[in-house]
Amino acid sequence: MFIQTESTPNPDVIKFIPGEVVLETGTKEFRSPDEAKASPLAESLFALDGVAGLFFGGDFLTVRRSPESDLIWAQLKPPILAAIMDFYSSGQPILREITARDEIVYEGELGQIVAEIKDLLDTRVRPAVAQDGGDIEFDRFDLDSGTLYLHMRGACSGCPSSSATLRQGVESLMKHYVPEVKSIEQVL
Repeated sequence: MFIQTESTPNPDVIKFIPGEVVLETGTKEFRSPDEAKASPLAESLFALDGVAGLFFGGDFLTVRRSPESDLIWAQLKPPILAAIMDFYSSGQPILREITARDEIVYEGELGQIVAEIKDLLDTRVRPAVAQDGGDIEFDRFDLDSGTLYLHMRGACSGCPSSSATLRQGVESLMKHYVPEVKSIEQVL
């Protein structure tokens, strides 16, 4: 098994591409060892010194280094690569259970606007953000204020350039195609 690594705009996050499917659908973020209990791979990665967060995408995963750790990436990469290889050779499922998030149901005109927003996120924004080892997810839209609330995940969460990505890239795209969007706020 050959696992590629790529740097991301966030210096505390590296993207690992195992050449295998990581998640069949969607994305999953793990911010703590407790959350990692849902995945054998996440558990083994959190057991390593210096790992502070994980993000799983369709064909990649990102690992966030703890800012308090004295370990550099050259020291962290070998045990991370070993844990990923051990997981894929074990044949275990990536997730033990899938917990569905309750989603707000939008109807009528608001439902059409939200569908447009989600389509733009899925077709134009998420593929570009995934190249940097992250994801962006719809949280909610407030029609009265025109505020679109989004979650930045993976390498994008906490990245110094994520606010610029939201303001210059995503916000201008949304305002152009969905005039009801007046501003974007990041949900932490």
